[in-house]
Amino acid sequence: MSSVPMKSKLPMVLIPAAVSLALDLLTKAYAKASLDEFTVRPVTEFFNLILAFNSGAAFSFLSGQGASQGLKMAGLALLAMVPLIWFYRLARPGDKGTLISLGLVLGGALGNVHDRLRYGGVVDFLDFHLGDKHWPAFNVADIFICLGLGLLILFTVLNLGQTPAKAPTKAERGTRLGRKRP
Repeated sequence: MSSVPMKSKLPMVLIPAAVSLALDLLTKAYAKASLDEFTVRPVTEFFNLILAFNSGAAFSFLSGQGASQGLKMAGLALLAMVPLIWFYRLARPGDKGTLISLGLVLGGALGNVHDRLRYGGVVDFLDFHLGDKHWPAFNVADIFICLGLGLLILFTVLNLGQTPAKAPTKAERGTRLGRKRP
């Protein structure tokens, strides 16, 4: 068991989370200010900018399910963050890749939750295509979520041979907080 407090791991998660959240919110604000909804602005032969609001899940799955859909999806997104807490608790302070990955996922997820609570749907504006075959529009938060999850899987696979960190017991957590065990 590491003698380094769990608090020392927090910046390794919060810094990438804050950076990814800030980049996501800034790019979405730019998209909302400079694009008209559903008007395609070609950038290259394979990439357009288009402002769209996704009230459903990934790829607009379950969109159009009513006014409360944004709140339901925000709650589901917050619930989906529970495994991140588990990964955080098991990560050692030296597991920088894992901690940064968790921060990227957290920042992206919070960006999309922000949109769902504020606008009732996620602001999407990146549109990649090959000819007339379009990938569903997405945003910077989606990039950070996918990148973070991909890296988390990679670091988990790379660490499979190592002894996993053990979550601290209740008594150990109390000792680290300066409380004496009865």
